[in-house]
Amino acid sequence: MLVDQRRGNILKTLESQGFASLQELVDQLGASESTLRRDLEHLDRIGQIRRTRGGAAFVGESLTTFDDRRGRAVGEKQAIGRKAAELVEPGETVFLDGGTTTLEVARHLAGKSLQVVTNSLPIVNLLVGAPDIELLFVGGYLYPKTGVALGSLTVAAVRQVHARRLFMSTGGITAGGLFNSNSLLVESERQMMESADEVIVVADSSKLGHSELAQVCPLSRVHKLVTDTGITDEWRATMLANGVEVITA
Repeated sequence: MLVDQRRGNILKTLESQGFASLQELVDQLGASESTLRRDLEHLDRIGQIRRTRGGAAFVGESLTTFDDRRGRAVGEKQAIGRKAAELVEPGETVFLDGGTTTLEVARHLAGKSLQVVTNSLPIVNLLVGAPDIELLFVGGYLYPKTGVALGSLTVAAVRQVHARRLFMSTGGITAGGLFNSNSLLVESERQMMESADEVIVVADSSKLGHSELAQVCPLSRVHKLVTDTGITDEWRATMLANGVEVITA
């Protein structure tokens, strides 16, 4: 079993049970105690679990299921996706990270001649039949709730690719930056940002003022925010002060 897959399975077990002993994990995963101790130490360092005597407890916020998130702010996400897709010129290479709002961006890219690079299985399923789109799926450990590839294999694959623009979703935005609820996802998003010329965040206004478990980056690392008309004047000013262009849908 690959390291990322094994660590993902550990998180899945701890999230569902709340706690698991080291022996339980050995029995479930078939790995040695020493290997699993190293895994638990890593997951403890990145804030997803807490080591306890004889085992570990889940403390991270989980990624909610794709279907759960898809039902929230549907109209706003559709409008944001349409507006964001207008920024893309034919012939470009673009990154799309996993998320329900980036799925709406993908929906409105159909018909344009593009290269699309993504770690999202839902986006792949949507675009695989689009005749004008050259599709590159970057693999890795596939997080079962969301269909998004995560971990070191994903980071290594993204490192080999360059794109004109990155369209990314986020779990929360504060004056301190962008946040998401899974540390493995954050690692992949950071590498996508490094591999793109322009970083465009697509997020409905309900994300403003909320943080999550792990910080992705400061606001100054973002070039554009595509959001809905619910954004306040105060948030517009905050974005402007950090050099972020706000585009409303």
